[in-house]
Amino acid sequence: MTSFDALYDEYLQWLTIEKGRSRATIEAYRRDLDGLATWTTQSGTALESLREDDLERYFNELRATKRASSTVARAVASVRGFFAYVVDEGYLAVDPSARLKGGRRGRTLPKPLAEQEIVKLLDSIPSTSAVDLRDRALLELLYGTGARVSEVVGLSLGDLDFDEELVLLMGKGAKQRLVPMGATLKQALVDYLSPGGRASLLATRKSSKVFLNTRGGSLTRQGVDVVIHKRALLVGIERARISAHVFRHSCATHMLAHGADIRVVQELLGHASIATTQLYTAVSITTLQREYQDAHPRAHD
Repeated sequence: MTSFDALYDEYLQWLTIEKGRSRATIEAYRRDLDGLATWTTQSGTALESLREDDLERYFNELRATKRASSTVARAVASVRGFFAYVVDEGYLAVDPSARLKGGRRGRTLPKPLAEQEIVKLLDSIPSTSAVDLRDRALLELLYGTGARVSEVVGLSLGDLDFDEELVLLMGKGAKQRLVPMGATLKQALVDYLSPGGRASLLATRKSSKVFLNTRGGSLTRQGVDVVIHKRALLVGIERARISAHVFRHSCATHMLAHGADIRVVQELLGHASIATTQLYTAVSITTLQREYQDAHPRAHD
């Protein structure tokens, strides 16, 4: 029998190459499988000897550590995917995880910023330096397109079409999609790509990436977080309330609140399933209910 480590490395490679899973997904699966591997070593149970009751015991122990239900559900999905692969490849004859149930994942509604907060944040960024121009273009892009942070940091100059007013984004699984470039975003990008903006950051270096750090290298996900938290702090938005993903949530929620068709929002965000987009409908309804309760004179007894 091939070792556990060798098998799950093979499985993760398969997910990466054949299925096009994102780096974040692969790392989450790796952590889940590392946890199972550690448990099998400590319990003295070989991979090929694992049975359904062994796995049930393992996940019950995970639940006993007060792990979030969503974390346990994802771990079950990781383990089930791994064993399905192992059986398909002929390493095991029987899948011990086939009947495992992960439990319902708790649905956490995204918490978008209010439209007034977004406007206040974006309008607070001056145009006095190359960094200011970059930050304005970056945040306008996050909010204007609902792009994922990975899509933004991977954006190249050739992905911007100013004539057609479109942005080409590379999504999960290397799937490309075109999203509109609104007028405000277009102007922010034009300003940033002017001689006093991106070129000043680039200096003597060469890069095709749109967003650069102050040393002329590509802006990283961590760099985006720093920009967001710095700008949010200046307008009094708590750090815990904002991230690149909050801009994505806000874009979707605000569009739906203004009457956008849910399938248009699905296409914009690059969701494979409309069920994911429907989560934002629930957010809009929640916001509507709250504002109705606050504002309508006959909402209360």
